[in-house]
Amino acid sequence: MLDVQRLRVLRAVVATGSVQAAAANLGYTPSAVSQHVGALQRETGLVLLERAGRGVRPTAAGRTLAAEAEAVLARIAESETLVADLRAGRTGALSIAYFASVGAVWMPVVVRGLIEAFPAVRLDLRLADDPAEDGMDRADVQLVVDRPDLAPAVGSTAHHLLDDPYVVVLPEQHPLASRPEVPLGDLPAESWIDNDFTRGWCRRVLLDACAAAGFAPTFRVEAHDYPSAISFVAAGVGVTVLPALGAARLPAGVVARPIVRPTPVRSIHAVVRDAVARTPPVALALRLLQQAASADVADPART
Repeated sequence: MLDVQRLRVLRAVVATGSVQAAAANLGYTPSAVSQHVGALQRETGLVLLERAGRGVRPTAAGRTLAAEAEAVLARIAESETLVADLRAGRTGALSIAYFASVGAVWMPVVVRGLIEAFPAVRLDLRLADDPAEDGMDRADVQLVVDRPDLAPAVGSTAHHLLDDPYVVVLPEQHPLASRPEVPLGDLPAESWIDNDFTRGWCRRVLLDACAAAGFAPTFRVEAHDYPSAISFVAAGVGVTVLPALGAARLPAGVVARPIVRPTPVRSIHAVVRDAVARTPPVALALRLLQQAASADVADPART
């Protein structure tokens, strides 16, 4: 493999027509320039320079190699610029996997902040409701709901973002709507609307809390997601229980009230690949997610 620095020296000698001038331009001694050229001639097995009076002139091989070195060194300079841009987060790609409720509430703010700070970075956003199946190691940042059988892939670190308590969403004229909070044990007789078509961990948290309260809910309607379930509540079909983050945007005519005794809670984490954790875009993405989670905790109207 040819030595890049020796190619630079040859190009300088050919461009100036003088070992002394090349040495002055490069900050070398003439002896060092001669040594680099001599080593390059041994590497290539070619005569690259020949004496001309008191100076030197390139041979045909020397001129050809110097011309080729020009293109090679220009490409290396482009690569060095690319590396600097990648290190500074001015280009490249960032992948974020998220589930639906954080996608609706947090992701617009996070994406806006990333685009403003790094307009040249390509964002790869993926909806992944079940990270255990969708693969936690496929995204740079993966938003997950913590559960006993879920562990970050090797080479990843989990960052706690939010403990998200559950609320009951009911029509504003419902008798329980006037209460500041609703005991879970007051809901067995209600018409329940299921809101988790995937039968995921968030639903498991709710069913375990209901079992602790001494009952199993009877679902009258099965909805595929939180917004659909809330729409059924607005239509007077029944009530639905879901994490507070999923009830962040309620339509007119319905209210959300905290569930107590017991309070189901899901814990949300951001799992970040260690290999990219210190890159500016990933660091900013995590910071924006933490800020969004903190804003939800501080919001007095959250429930």
